[in-house]
Order: sequence, then C-alpha cells, then structure tokens
Amino acid sequence: MTTPLRIRPIERSDLAQWRPLWDGYNAFYGRVGESALAQEITSATWQRFFDDKEPVRAWVAECEGRIVGMVHCVFHRSTSRLHDICYLQDLFTAEDLRGRGVGRQLVLAVYEAARLAGCSRVYWQTQANNSTARALYDTLAEHKGFIVYVHELA
Repeated sequence: MTTPLRIRPIERSDLAQWRPLWDGYNAFYGRVGESALAQEITSATWQRFFDDKEPVRAWVAECEGRIVGMVHCVFHRSTSRLHDICYLQDLFTAEDLRGRGVGRQLVLAVYEAARLAGCSRVYWQTQANNSTARALYDTLAEHKGFIVYVHELA
C-alpha cells in the first residue's frame, strides 16, 4: 500500500465502520440470511471488546480515516504451556484492499499484542479451501496439520 495504514485497538466510535466488515466476515463463512448470527451475539461480541475482564480483544486497520480491516483474538490458558496463548479468531479486510498487506499487518499486530501480554503462541484456523488466506498464512506461520472437529451443544 502506498497510503499509510494504521493498526490500532478498536474504539466504541468504530461500530458503524466495523459492522460491515463483521457482516462480510460472517457472510464469507456462510452466516448470512437464515443462518446469520443473532443480533445478540454481535452485540455481546462488540461489548466484550471493551470489557477489561474479557479475554477478547480487537484491532482495526485504518487508511485515510476508513476502517479497512479487523482482527479479533482471545487470550487463554493452555494445558501444554506455562504461559497463555492467543487464538486469532477473526480476520477480515475490505475486499477492494485485499492483497495489499492489510491482513499481514493485522496478524503482525496480534503477534505483538500477544508478545506484550506474555503469550507463548498465536494460532488460528481457516477453511482448507480458503486459498487466498492460506497463501498469506503460509508466510506468517507454520501449518501443523491439525484437523478441527466440532460438535455443537446448543
């Protein structure tokens, strides 16, 4: 990118610009229409970003006053490490700026935040067919070959 990109913690005043990215992220993973997240989930997620008691954190990428990317992560304990680890849960950039380093800068910001928090690892998951994201992720981290299983309880 030729225009400077600023990565910063999310602010309450970012809601109107964050929401379309959040909705785009959820639509990408099929959570749209009848399968869309309930508004109460979105509201709770938004509130968690600003609650110091919550392990959920969020940053945005800003370019010329426009929020063009978001990343959310969760800090948590691990049974295989002494120090906390960081799960990078959501990453999404504006479609018109993909491939210009926004996602990379957001991941690097999470790395730095996790380092400052004393974490010993950052990890995340994506769909096997998300080749665009995987091309970036392969330059930033090591794929360990794990397969994710999910069983919904509610």
